[in-house]
Amino acid sequence: MIVTWLKFIHVATIALWSAGLIALPFLYRQRGGLEGDALHKLHAFARFLYVVIMSPAAFVAIGSGTALIFMMGTYENWFSAKLLGVAVLTGIHIFSGLMVLKLFEPDRSYPLWRMLTVVPLTLLTISSILFLVLAKPRIEWPELLADFFAPGRLGEIAQPFIAWMI
Repeated sequence: MIVTWLKFIHVATIALWSAGLIALPFLYRQRGGLEGDALHKLHAFARFLYVVIMSPAAFVAIGSGTALIFMMGTYENWFSAKLLGVAVLTGIHIFSGLMVLKLFEPDRSYPLWRMLTVVPLTLLTISSILFLVLAKPRIEWPELLADFFAPGRLGEIAQPFIAWMI
């Protein structure tokens, strides 16, 4: 029953996180030409969406997903590819947060080309993650990557750094 609830929480928070990442560029695009109270309201709403809704959803999505990894023991190549997609989604999240900080300074705008780049990239990343999770395709990594994605390899790679810190 715990796995079922964790999956529900995981899917719900990923949906919330993804929706926010898709919506933010459209909010940013409204920045152009705004001043005064309208600018402050848009900034407050964008910060609220990012800080109060999206970031906690991302945190819970990644945390519940990590718990599911340990509970279900998923160590297949499609899953490694999915984690790569989640890393890209996390990068998009970070750059969206940096945009919240910079965009609302005086004389800033969010160019159309940026929105036309970020939104399709976000949609492609989300779609790729969904495809990998639902189809669970058989993926064979090239020889160079096969060793890198082997179960337990990250611990072996990180061991010298961990030993150095302790």
